[in-house]
Amino acid sequence: MTLSLCVLLWFGGLRESLSRPSVVDALDLRQLELSVLAAEALPPSLRPLLVGDDPQGLLRETLESHQRESTAPAPVAERLALALLQPAPEGAPPGATPALAELSSLVNSERRPLLRALERGAPVAPSEREALVAPWGVRSLVAQLSCERLGGPAATCPAQRQAPGLILRLLALTVLPTLLLLAGAGLLARQLWLLWRQRLPPPPPLVGPPLSLADVTLVIAGGFVLLGEVILPSLTRIGLGGLVATWPLSASTRQGLEVLTTYLTLMVAPLALMTVLTPRQPSPPAGGWLQWGWRPPGAVARPALKMVLMVLPLVALASWLLQAVWSDPGGTNPLLDLVLGTSDVWALLSFAFTAVVLAPFFEETLFRGVLLPVVGRQLGAPAAVVISALVFAIAHLSLAELVPLSVLGVGLGLLRWQTGRLGACVCLHALWNGLTFLNLLLLAR
Repeated sequence: MTLSLCVLLWFGGLRESLSRPSVVDALDLRQLELSVLAAEALPPSLRPLLVGDDPQGLLRETLESHQRESTAPAPVAERLALALLQPAPEGAPPGATPALAELSSLVNSERRPLLRALERGAPVAPSEREALVAPWGVRSLVAQLSCERLGGPAATCPAQRQAPGLILRLLALTVLPTLLLLAGAGLLARQLWLLWRQRLPPPPPLVGPPLSLADVTLVIAGGFVLLGEVILPSLTRIGLGGLVATWPLSASTRQGLEVLTTYLTLMVAPLALMTVLTPRQPSPPAGGWLQWGWRPPGAVARPALKMVLMVLPLVALASWLLQAVWSDPGGTNPLLDLVLGTSDVWALLSFAFTAVVLAPFFEETLFRGVLLPVVGRQLGAPAAVVISALVFAIAHLSLAELVPLSVLGVGLGLLRWQTGRLGACVCLHALWNGLTFLNLLLLAR
């Protein structure tokens, strides 16, 4: 019964992901905005290499991306960005665009002075310009475009004032991933060569809890899905919702706290079921049933770092192939969009703790600590690696991420099989989520 309900819920979640918005286009837009800003600060010798040698083409591409991403009706800050990216009619002041004139009737009195100043096109002092832009709460690109339209020294515009940080962010988002992909491809080629030459060391025995397939089904389908994802979070929201509403917190902080408590609630039922179902006898083997193997730390960190580098090019290739054959596979993990859309420190800390600490520990315990070795006893380790990877990917309820997460899951399963250490899988998972989180933070600023 629990398995049937789990399949229905997962099928519904995967189908629902088709209608969710994807964060990929938003990430591409932020990357374009960063390139436009950094182009003003880059040395002429590096500009063609990092952002191309056609700044007007880059602006047009950014405008087209904004138009694709813009919702109807678009927020006024988004409409301001679209208006500033559009060229003014020939012979008119730089700010005299129909879009700006139309926007004047839609904003409040605090925001209207900026539009009037843009329409006049007369130079504005830096201090006055900052006061005009402040009520809009816009991103750096809109502040830069407003600065250019309002005149004044280029050194006072965001691109010049933030030049070192912009260049470092651009390098971290373009050059560093390329270097990591090349290093990972080299390590992967070497690993395949050793495998072909049969020089890889034999994996240790696959040790896991003495549970049956029925027990594991009950833990995942009953504890994780039915209780953890459906029933307990609803009860938690009812119990804590009113209490949290009385706390003097911002909306973003409340959202971060909700994500954190929801994930903690998700963990309770499956971990409790796993503990109850694991028999006290026979006594656990050396290292325990889950085989964490945290010591020595180098034996955990080195294989995890090596595997994350090897998985990177494979996940990138899988994502590219999926995009090539299916241009719109649906939405991605909603947490990515939450991280990208907030600057609240407490919310970001809640998201980071959930993604980099809680998720790796819990998901690796469930999929590589319990599911993989139990299935491995029945079907062999290679089949168990693949099955645990597929269940891991499906559990994230995103068709857009199904293939890349399956590839990542295979890497995690191989690491568990080859090292015999669940701690290495937790380390790899935390590294992967940490890199993703850092990428979002660099683009969100």
